[in-house]
Amino acid sequence: MSSLSAARPFTIADAAVRLGIVALVLGTAYIHSTLGGLLFTLNAGGYLVAAVAMVVPLALASRFRWFIRLGLMGYAFATIAGWAIQGPYYSTAFIAKGIEVALIVLLAVDFARFDGNPIRVIRSEVASGMAFIRARRTGLAEA
Repeated sequence: MSSLSAARPFTIADAAVRLGIVALVLGTAYIHSTLGGLLFTLNAGGYLVAAVAMVVPLALASRFRWFIRLGLMGYAFATIAGWAIQGPYYSTAFIAKGIEVALIVLLAVDFARFDGNPIRVIRSEVASGMAFIRARRTGLAEA
């Protein structure tokens, strides 16, 4: 857990942002689930898993919520990029893309509120992981 998220309590505004994220994820998942075909069904399933990951009260999910946020941003961006390349370009698709853009914005807000600068968070996590690996390697060499 980053020092920023550990230092601040979960407020009503945080709950509203998180609820908005889950609502947008479920909205775009629903749209994709109604389109038929394996690609759209898998996309909807991926969104459903992400919605659960955003709210599940497990310590592991809470610890790595920053990673879930970044992953969901990337997933929404990849969905938009795939649509831009492949289409189809009809009104429901534009609604889904609008939802996904709003989702990316809300995820960025949530990330900034809880974790701060994404580059700093990633550097910190990489440094923590490298320290763990060095400690394990040193411990194994001494044994």
